[in-house]
Amino acid sequence: MTGYFRDGYCRTDATDAGRHLVCVQVTAEFLAFSRAVGNDLSTPRPEFDFPGLKPSDRWCLCALRWKEAFEAGCAPTPILEACHERLLDFIPLHALESHVLPPGS
Repeated sequence: MTGYFRDGYCRTDATDAGRHLVCVQVTAEFLAFSRAVGNDLSTPRPEFDFPGLKPSDRWCLCALRWKEAFEAGCAPTPILEACHERLLDFIPLHALESHVLPPGS
């Protein structure tokens, strides 16, 4: 279950140091990037009830991790309607919109 509170939503509060604000559809390229920078999201971690992510899964990602992937050219697709509005404090809307899939994709 995604989200800082593991409730399926990209909600946050003051205790969320990672700012899990951006809902994304992960890609293989992003998962490899994330693993390379020290955050392996694809390996299952049963002790945390985490099955591991695979391409096309949706996940609430840390805002600055998305920005880092964006700057590296491998940002995952944001699902804008599911992102937290505070995301815009960290990432400009035009950057997010540049990675949204066109309708019917």
